[in-house]
Amino acid sequence: MPTSTDGGALLEALDFVHRGPHVVAIGGGKGLARALQAIRSYADRIDAIVTVADDGGSSGRLAPDLDIPPPGDIRKSLIALTPDDSVWRRLYEYRFEGADVRGHSLGNLIIAALAEIEGSFEGALRLSERLLGAAGSVIPASPWHLELVAIIDGQEVRGQVNISLARGTVSAIRVAPEDAPVSGSAITAIESADQIVLGPGSLYTSIIAAMVVPGIVDAINRSDAPLVYVANTVTQDGETLGMDAVNHLEALIRLTGVRPPSAIVASDSPVSVDPPLEAVGIDAEAAATYGADLVTADLLDETAERPCHDPTRLGAVLRGLVQT
Repeated sequence: MPTSTDGGALLEALDFVHRGPHVVAIGGGKGLARALQAIRSYADRIDAIVTVADDGGSSGRLAPDLDIPPPGDIRKSLIALTPDDSVWRRLYEYRFEGADVRGHSLGNLIIAALAEIEGSFEGALRLSERLLGAAGSVIPASPWHLELVAIIDGQEVRGQVNISLARGTVSAIRVAPEDAPVSGSAITAIESADQIVLGPGSLYTSIIAAMVVPGIVDAINRSDAPLVYVANTVTQDGETLGMDAVNHLEALIRLTGVRPPSAIVASDSPVSVDPPLEAVGIDAEAAATYGADLVTADLLDETAERPCHDPTRLGAVLRGLVQT
């Protein structure tokens, strides 16, 4: 007869079979939030590694004065990982429209306050995750507030907002100070991941901004996890005008040194936008030169005001790319 130990081993085996993958997503802004909503549908553990170079809006006002990483993109990721509506979720989403706090997100202020109460920014995020019932963890790429620096058409441009508005060819991009530490938990998450997702999102000021923190790309390149690149649906004025998906990927690899992805995910949905914006197309033959599998599908969110990925459709595609 089977022993109790055998039964325990069987239960562990069954639990392993039904357990979903550990997925790490890297970037920032609305693009990362969409990816996290998609990943929630199939992952057992989720880690979002978020850029800390945001210098606009509420984040740009809070981070320098309080000496914390900018909370805006981090807050968006926390909300994206929160599956259920609640008072806490509505508080983190609320934005003031008047008085001295005009333009501030209440969630940003709560995170800043919790950092002082808990004695650390990391402690504030862990408590925020518990309050929101988040289905994963949010990890700043660095514990420091960093400045993004790019060379565009031979000229140095400093600051995430300025870079996002500048038109031209980006030949180099980095964070300052150059000796900024990487978050140790970010490295641990990457090294233990079953899948790593880059994109969608602003190429230079979200995805690459997170990746150029020293240590992030080295960890990705050491990892055995499949690397998936999710192409944007439309170009971005000031960053990627005239660039197709392969141009995006070429810039990503050239500027960061990251290994080529094992899969490229692109939407084949018809998109209508006003010039100079245009749909991000993909040349299958050019994509094949990277040795990546190209997966195209109807990924457009038809309910959104602007062209973007539907989390349910994107989640189904990403689930199919998990190695079993």
